[in-house]
Amino acid sequence: MNRKVLIGVKFAGFALLFLLFAGGATMLLWNWLMPVIFGLPVLSIWQAVGLLALSRILVGGFGGRRGKWGQHKRQRWMHRMKARWESMTPEEQAQWKEKMGNRWPGKWQGNMDA
Repeated sequence: MNRKVLIGVKFAGFALLFLLFAGGATMLLWNWLMPVIFGLPVLSIWQAVGLLALSRILVGGFGGRRGKWGQHKRQRWMHRMKARWESMTPEEQAQWKEKMGNRWPGKWQGNMDA
């Protein structure tokens, strides 16, 4: 089996397990509290998963970390990487570029010189 396909299958399996775990936890908490406190109906696991998705849409959105903390963390990483790059010899830089090009072919252009 192709390595990328295997990684994709593993990722899909873990995502499904996480979804079922999160949905199950939500279902248990909802069914423990809400019918007793507010007289609301009992949820199935798929309704709980839907409730999680709805709350993510309404409250969290679908974006990543875009706050100042994430930006600060990225800037700090870029500063450290640039300092490390400048301390390398030209041979080490060429070796590093080759290693990154082999690891992520087509995705890494090696533009650390900028």
